[in-house]
Amino acid sequence: MITIFLIEDNDSIRFLSQKLLTRFGYEVIGTANNGMEAIERFTSFPKKPDVIIIDYQLPLKNGIEAMKAILQIDAHAKIIFASPDPGINKLALSSGAINCILKPFKMDILISSINRALGPSKAFINKIKNLRKE
Repeated sequence: MITIFLIEDNDSIRFLSQKLLTRFGYEVIGTANNGMEAIERFTSFPKKPDVIIIDYQLPLKNGIEAMKAILQIDAHAKIIFASPDPGINKLALSSGAINCILKPFKMDILISSINRALGPSKAFINKIKNLRKE
């Protein structure tokens, strides 16, 4: 199962995103509601998540700062950056994000971005596993 680490400070968005990701067959192995907590939780994972979804506007450390710290721990971390500010996308991509999505986003945009981050073979295998569950 594809594992996701969700970093979002808005409780409602975090809860809804977690429910929808689970419904689409992903396993949310952890959440964080600020940049410092995100770094601490990422460090403590025995097995790193397949994909990280991180908001830009986070307390304590913003998404860029948290992402840079996570990438120092694991340079191969696959991070999808989410922000309502399209101007931040260029900075996020140059700082190591695999993709940026504008908030608010539709779930199909997020799923497509996750699949792109995983690469075609891993995304295909996850899709087959989900079909078998139905």
